[in-house]
Amino acid sequence: MISDGNHAAQTMQRVKVGMTGLASVLLLIALASAVLSWASKEQPVAVLGAPKADVVANLTQPNATDPAAGDQPAKEPLAELGVAPSAAPETSNGSAIAKPVPPRPQ
Repeated sequence: MISDGNHAAQTMQRVKVGMTGLASVLLLIALASAVLSWASKEQPVAVLGAPKADVVANLTQPNATDPAAGDQPAKEPLAELGVAPSAAPETSNGSAIAKPVPPRPQ
């Protein structure tokens, strides 16, 4: 059996190792937090000929929700690729074509 003195020494060593490990993890977390906060404050480097983020963000294309787009119908890119079925087909005047309903079997 382990004597009481030896048992107490082993317990103290385990406590020291645990506290050292906990302190090292907290130190690593603090260091990572400091590095990430420093990196996020850094201004981006402007390179000659590189796209400017503020100009690129303001580029838009007209779409169906844009009133300036006029009377252009909404495009369905998935239907054009044949991946998804398209909405009801439209006539030249923009109204939907009514599909005939097959009679129900009796």
